[in-house]
Amino acid sequence: MDSLSPDAVWLKPGQVAKRAGVAVSTLHYYESLGLIRSRRTAGGRREYRRDTLRLVAFIRASQTLGISLERIKQALDGLPHDIPPTKRDWARLAREWREDLSARIDRLTALRDNLANCIGCGCLSLTACPYTNPADRLGREGPGARRLTTPNERS
Repeated sequence: MDSLSPDAVWLKPGQVAKRAGVAVSTLHYYESLGLIRSRRTAGGRREYRRDTLRLVAFIRASQTLGISLERIKQALDGLPHDIPPTKRDWARLAREWREDLSARIDRLTALRDNLANCIGCGCLSLTACPYTNPADRLGREGPGARRLTTPNERS
């Protein structure tokens, strides 16, 4: 994409891959999904702007939290593409993700705090646990793991 800033520092795919700790094929995959961008040299080789390193770090960190590449792309689409994102751009993205990340933390905390009890209990009752689900009150709320999902996920 030649429209990317010509005065930026450009790196070869191998340089970005080595520094980011990913395979070159991962960079190509991310590019095919529109997560990162490159330009082509006169010889047809890819080059990535130096700030691609930050984008790849964000993508990888987000993936480790279980965030889908589709959701990551939505976030990255809100950043400028023709110039490196500023600190203000990243702060805006962080604000937009705050509620979602807090909800993820709450779900993970609930899983951590309740999973061992349910697995280790041994009662094998999905409907009448006298401690966590007496008379199957959770079953009346609807299907699925009621305590491990948010209200929006339950519909």
